Amino acid sequence: MIISQRTLNRTLLDRQFLLSRTSRTPMEVVRHLVAVQGQEPNWPYVGLWTRIDDFRHEQLEQLIHDRSVVRSTVIRRTVHLVCADDFAWLRPAVEPIVSVALRHAYYAREIEGLDLGKLAQLGREVLGGRTLTRRDLGRLLGERFPGRHAGRLADAVELLEPLVHGPSAGVWGKWKNRSSIEVTLAEDWTGIPMAAERRLETMIMRYLAAFGPASVMDVQAWAGVTRLGEVMERLRPRLRAYRNEDGKELFDVLEATLADPDLPAPVRFLPAFDNVLLGHQDRRRMISEEDRKRIAPAASGGVATFLVDGFVGGTWALKGGTVLVSPFRPLTDPEAVLAEAERMLPFIDAHTAKIV
Repeated sequence: MIISQRTLNRTLLDRQFLLSRTSRTPMEVVRHLVAVQGQEPNWPYVGLWTRIDDFRHEQLEQLIHDRSVVRSTVIRRTVHLVCADDFAWLRPAVEPIVSVALRHAYYAREIEGLDLGKLAQLGREVLGGRTLTRRDLGRLLGERFPGRHAGRLADAVELLEPLVHGPSAGVWGKWKNRSSIEVTLAEDWTGIPMAAERRLETMIMRYLAAFGPASVMDVQAWAGVTRLGEVMERLRPRLRAYRNEDGKELFDVLEATLADPDLPAPVRFLPAFDNVLLGHQDRRRMISEEDRKRIAPAASGGVATFLVDGFVGGTWALKGGTVLVSPFRPLTDPEAVLAEAERMLPFIDAHTAKIV
């Protein structure tokens, strides 16, 4: 069966709670999405607000404080919010993409010649049963490895060992200096042992439920992990196969359904780094190649976008109490965009802002 681009669009929007806001709890939504981009502390709140009915800041803050949701480096070697029990298998599943960063010159020059096993063990000993800022962790490691860059030592331990960030790093509006972020051993924080093996099949099935139908390359782009083709082949009896308009094979979980391509899609404001845009190698189901290239040069710094009829229609930013809405082309229904932006203003605590 061939699936149209518009069917893929509406199906993804439906599974991402972007066709209509859901009444599910924030915990249920985070679990369904597998991992919520948290590279900047405020963006996950916006991402959940745009998906959940009557979502409030304190709901996510409570999940972070009571250790139900953790903030750490996982898929694509970037910071995400993940349910604590999911983190216990997801971090080992993507460990190769996390640890490979140690080969980058940013780290390699500072840790060259070090016994990384010894560094990891020392990191566990230093952190055992307590939470430290990255700065303090680096200082203590530096005492054992004199002459080394303390900050890079702390960073290396965070790549070598499953660490999570302290709750203050994920609080709305509380931007912290990188070195002042607190870290602790994940198992100490959550009380959940890390999985002893890489549960790649679990990762793929969970991804497809939230992002499918998708190709092997799509899964790899989302996770940052390669060589998943063989795993997908093993899963084939448990999957449904389709083709997109280009003939590429796409996979989906058996119980999932496809959305009606004619369903209306409301205007939605997305945070920077939202996985609905980053979760596929082929992103045309959400953004045209032309528009993707518009934002690509600034993508490393994060670009917040808004959807019109289900596809990216422009960018937005909050600057100096003003929401700047920048459409890529003239809007056919500017009032709908303005109405959704105005709806968002109280949530982002910009009561005096105006939309331009």
